[in-house]
Amino acid sequence: MTGNQVFLTDSELQLLHAMSQSTGKTENELLHQALDLSRNQADLESRRALLRAARGMWQDRDDLPSLRDLRNEMNCDLHETAQ
Repeated sequence: MTGNQVFLTDSELQLLHAMSQSTGKTENELLHQALDLSRNQADLESRRALLRAARGMWQDRDDLPSLRDLRNEMNCDLHETAQ
């Protein structure tokens, strides 16, 4: 692990001290936790953006089976496997 200097406002520093006192976690642990949460949020937003970009990408295709046909095919396969 490497060291890094972080500059906080007075109110941020007071909040960090208070959170450390109330949670029993070190200030370092809280900062690492905050960075992990921020990274997870960014990952989630990135996945959502990809899903939004992919929305409707198959809508103009007429060479694909309908969802109903695919479900029926899967149901038939399940019934054949069960017998």
